[in-house]
Amino acid sequence: MASTVKQLFCFLLTISFLSLFPLSSSKKQHPLDPLTPAEFNLVKIIVKRAYRLVPHNITFQYVGLDEPEKQAVFLWQSNPARIPHRRARVVTRLNKQTHDIIVDISTRSVFSDKIYLGNGFPLLTIEEQVAATELVLGYGPFKASMKKRGLNISDVVCSTSTVGWFGEKKSKRVLKIPCFYTQGTVNMYLIPIEGITIVVDLDEIKISEYHDREIAPIPKPEPTEYRLSHLKPPFGPRMNNAATVTANGPGFTLDGHTITWANWNLHVGFDARIGSVISMASIYDLEKHKYRRVMYRGYISELFIPYMDPSEGWYYITYFDNGEFGFGLTAVPLEPLNDCPANAVFMDGYYAGQDGSPVKSPNAICIFERHSGDIMWRHTEAEMPGDVREVRPEVSLVVRMVATVGNYDYILDWEFKPSGSIKMGVGLTGVLEVKPVTYTNVDQIKEDAHGTLVAENTIGVFHDHFLNYYLDLDIDGDANSFVKTNLVTKRNTEAKTPRKSYWTVERETAKTEFDARIVLDSKPVELALVNPNKKTKLGNHVGYRLVPGFAASPLLTADDYPQIRAAFTNYNVWVTPYNKSEKWAAGDNVDQSRGDDDLLTWTNRNRAIENKDIVLWYTMGFHHVTCQEDFPVMPTVSGGFELRPTNFFEYNPVLKVIPPKHVTWPNCTAKP
Repeated sequence: MASTVKQLFCFLLTISFLSLFPLSSSKKQHPLDPLTPAEFNLVKIIVKRAYRLVPHNITFQYVGLDEPEKQAVFLWQSNPARIPHRRARVVTRLNKQTHDIIVDISTRSVFSDKIYLGNGFPLLTIEEQVAATELVLGYGPFKASMKKRGLNISDVVCSTSTVGWFGEKKSKRVLKIPCFYTQGTVNMYLIPIEGITIVVDLDEIKISEYHDREIAPIPKPEPTEYRLSHLKPPFGPRMNNAATVTANGPGFTLDGHTITWANWNLHVGFDARIGSVISMASIYDLEKHKYRRVMYRGYISELFIPYMDPSEGWYYITYFDNGEFGFGLTAVPLEPLNDCPANAVFMDGYYAGQDGSPVKSPNAICIFERHSGDIMWRHTEAEMPGDVREVRPEVSLVVRMVATVGNYDYILDWEFKPSGSIKMGVGLTGVLEVKPVTYTNVDQIKEDAHGTLVAENTIGVFHDHFLNYYLDLDIDGDANSFVKTNLVTKRNTEAKTPRKSYWTVERETAKTEFDARIVLDSKPVELALVNPNKKTKLGNHVGYRLVPGFAASPLLTADDYPQIRAAFTNYNVWVTPYNKSEKWAAGDNVDQSRGDDDLLTWTNRNRAIENKDIVLWYTMGFHHVTCQEDFPVMPTVSGGFELRPTNFFEYNPVLKVIPPKHVTWPNCTAKP
């Protein structure tokens, strides 16, 4: 009886506590805004209340916005009084099970709770990774291994590595722990301690496996420094000082998470798993006097990095950065004037810690106008009398985020142009993941080293980076089709001219998902999403085309376990019918996944995609053949692709653009 009274008292106390959290203002909050700190706290309380009788700790692996149905968002857009229910998706671990919970913030209740019974595990938390490394540093056998190598344990730093899946019938939720030596350097990834296998069971919070296999060489710390304050002469080259400012302040307005700039209107969000999210991007059409829909939602859904050393200490290193570690969780504060120019405006991000409490990621996103020095358009009429010349400088809007996942830093840009183009840019920098060896010169290498000798005793291991973009394009509406325009060579049958050949186009509309699976190769083809229900005055279907950039294909065999898990790399282009539950190309639970709930699985249903609400998935890739210039820190390698209007406008949409005025700044260093 006393226990029942106590439970009732706790329940009433929780209800009264919940009343302290007012619902978000419907007048200001956008339905796609990321969760606020107050909402994270409210979700935490609601979930813990639902499990108040469970005597075990519950861990929050992922908490994010459970986005409303698209039509509900469009109804709100036309009538702000029709507010969609505000909900959160919560993935937890409890009693060694994964729960997928939907919390209705509007009603302060659990809407649904499903136990995940499939293969794979959810996003790792930062806290459990830290706990795993601390276990190792305090572990007696590990201390003995360090002493045997003559290494000072106080100079050892450990990290975490997922273990992948290699045909096991049953999997435990574990991590492998690589460690590094930091005596004489902060560039820890370049001084790995090899020859030791350490496995930590995350559910039991204990070291479940330990093997000291061999004593490998330790690379020297001397050439690894990259901090300017610690570098020694000679220096150079010296960059000229520069001022990147706008005379009238930012050229855009930021209302909450909604940006209005030039002829664009878009929404910027933040998520623990995928980082920055662009939503409801629309462009203003001068001729039609209205904003027209282009992209409903876009983000990087997954990043796959398989390393190419199949040896005992390396074969499992096949990371899925979004699904295992999270771009939002690993977002780093952007540094004004270096990561972003002086005219940038910064936005904080928030995610849930392992206990469900909100964690602030300061300056996670920056937004700025880019005055690149490029040309928007120009023409000179050389044959006309007089000097007829028109030039417009290129100005664009950039939304930037940087995620540092272990040794790599990823610079992630969304660039919007007044012409209607959207450019997706990726920059890869940071430091290599290296393997210590006895070699000091390439002439000593007599077998496959699986990488390049980038310094004495240091192999930079070959690897790939595959990024998959989720692009829910709604070109002038949500009923779209995917069109392949093949460029075909024809023989000239016109006897009146000496020409023997020409090329023309043959268009093909994809009917099903199989039709839209494409490996980009040497075959000339243009790919576009068009609205078959909308035409220009001249009769062309309005659309946007995909202009590919880096589009590498996988080189692993199809039966290799990492490739089975990363089947989204099998094709560069995929198209699916919109399905709210199909969000991440490698599936929901990626850690130790088995390729049975991913983009390949979904598209194997071969659903109809013509004149439907469809999603474009684009996989870009880099094959990284390492080189000495990547050492000790790697100059940024950049790639990307573009979405470009094709018959979307009646004519050049930047024909009448008003160029910026050139502001002359006084030369403060000039002598009077």
